[in-house]
Amino acid sequence: MSRGTWIRWVSGLVVLVLVALAAVYAASQRRMDRRFEVTPTAVVVPSDAAALGEGLRLYFSRGCADCHGDDLGGKRVIDDLLAGMVFGANLTGGRGGLGERDDLDLVRAIRHGVAPDGRALLFMPAHEYNPLADAEIGAIVAAIRAAAPVDREAPPPRIGPLMRALFLFGEVPTLVSAEVIDHDAPRPAPPTVAPTAAYGAYLANLCVGCHGPGLSGGSIPGAPPSWPPASNITLDASGLATWDEEGFIRAMRSGTRADGTLIDPVMPWRNFSRMTDTELQALWRHLAALPPRPAGGR
Repeated sequence: MSRGTWIRWVSGLVVLVLVALAAVYAASQRRMDRRFEVTPTAVVVPSDAAALGEGLRLYFSRGCADCHGDDLGGKRVIDDLLAGMVFGANLTGGRGGLGERDDLDLVRAIRHGVAPDGRALLFMPAHEYNPLADAEIGAIVAAIRAAAPVDREAPPPRIGPLMRALFLFGEVPTLVSAEVIDHDAPRPAPPTVAPTAAYGAYLANLCVGCHGPGLSGGSIPGAPPSWPPASNITLDASGLATWDEEGFIRAMRSGTRADGTLIDPVMPWRNFSRMTDTELQALWRHLAALPPRPAGGR
């Protein structure tokens, strides 16, 4: 290949790459800029001390602190050249926080992933929180309202080319969760809190983001490259076949499996450690009732 031919070939390849990137950016930005008209159902926001304590427990056990921080002031969630940079929002009344947002605005964000002006909230996993019972949403909102002010201003999100491409291929629904929620669906009946598989199925909505709809694990869509695949948490031989309820609850409380090995900290067992015994019993009974699935099928 002559030098001139080689230069033309490389130049053509660069042009194709730039055109592809421009198309990815344009298509993804169009979807990220979409507006949603959502009128959320109001919930009762309690104010007594017991309810505030329960709301804070739910805030941690349902995974809110993973993005919004232990102090509710927000934190860096993603910082990668190709994936982008995303900070969890400051949920307090401090500088850079909630400002004039009211309780209904918070319900809209948690349950629908939508801002007051209709913008989609990027990387807000509202599709996982949408099924939460009104009482849980109300208690979480109460805990947010009671949080001490934190002055922390987050930079605007920057969504990188890799995340945008994965989003367009349907691999990262969390980027715009408002797209995958039926915002007009009637609210389901609140779950009966009991150590049953039915209540466990309700709680397992918090697991599907990483472990998949079938809970058999595999590569986590949109996760940083350093993250291991999610484990199979069905009772398949590749999953929890040798586990029992007692060992499952112990692992969720301590982060240690029955054989003494540590659970990777990517798995938010510290969140689940704040679950009640009833919640963990119910979650186990749901997992035990599922058909075993080979690992990696999500």
